[in-house]
Amino acid sequence: MSPNIAGYRWLALVSYIGLLSWVLIWQFATDFSQQSVLFKSLVYVLPLLFPLLGIVRGKPYTHAWANFILMWYFLHSLTMLYIAPEQRWWATIELLLTTLAFAGCTLFARNQGRALGLGLKKLKDEQDG
Repeated sequence: MSPNIAGYRWLALVSYIGLLSWVLIWQFATDFSQQSVLFKSLVYVLPLLFPLLGIVRGKPYTHAWANFILMWYFLHSLTMLYIAPEQRWWATIELLLTTLAFAGCTLFARNQGRALGLGLKKLKDEQDG
């Protein structure tokens, strides 16, 4: 693994685990929400757990589809920045971690996938073969 790819993996891993930790702290250690523990667990924590094992193991495909899950947290942070002034710092950190995780996952998936020869074949290549 090249140093660049290792750096992208490190960025993805650290920011993703940081986001998971931040969400746990925000949702369970603060008293902003009147939602039940079950609701918070299912809506805020569970989605981040689905790709966690693949991200820890360094699977490029998992890094790629984890970005779909990260978009939920991106939208959540932007919404909270707009509607909840008392939670702006929490939402700002969530936005920062989500953006870093998205960038790290995207760059790692693209570069490691290319290094491994993975990816989608272009339609032209399939027609020629």
